[in-house]
Amino acid sequence: MLQGMQESSERPGAGDPDNFERLWTPHRMAYIKGENKPHGPGPGDGCPFCTIPGMSDADGLVVARGSAVFAVLNLYPYNSGHMMVCPYRHVADYADLDEAETVELAGFTKRAMAALRKASGAQGFNVGMNLGHVAGAGIAGHLHQHIVPRWGGDTNFMPVVGRTKVLPQLLQDTRALLAGAWPQG
Repeated sequence: MLQGMQESSERPGAGDPDNFERLWTPHRMAYIKGENKPHGPGPGDGCPFCTIPGMSDADGLVVARGSAVFAVLNLYPYNSGHMMVCPYRHVADYADLDEAETVELAGFTKRAMAALRKASGAQGFNVGMNLGHVAGAGIAGHLHQHIVPRWGGDTNFMPVVGRTKVLPQLLQDTRALLAGAWPQG
């Protein structure tokens, strides 16, 4: 038995000792249970991307605002600094964006990458959209483009074996850092 490990009778409700360490991530339970997910496809159906623009930047995790789109941190990030660029308009399909939305979404994606390089030294990126539930969109009714920063060695055993992602910085701290690094345009 590992040194310091107590018998299960001394740890009520903890189960049988199994020599595993536990890294608790209770904030993920909201995502798993689908909390704050829209209850329908329309803009008035609880869409967080429609609600966030009405919040303060700090409360909504907004990094930057444009006239047609905004950049926001992902509440359930794959990596620290995982941002999304969303149009203000509730639209599901990329082909339905108007010209101004398309141009500003592309420009904000470039600026998000520049901010991530400046603030965190990102060495690469995964950039893309999941359009529709069958394509993996968690919120299919409101288009959003993901910008996920990557670094050499950022993938390790934790997500693969431990089904846990280790994020070294609080979302509010990441938001402030990226907002400060956001290129003026």
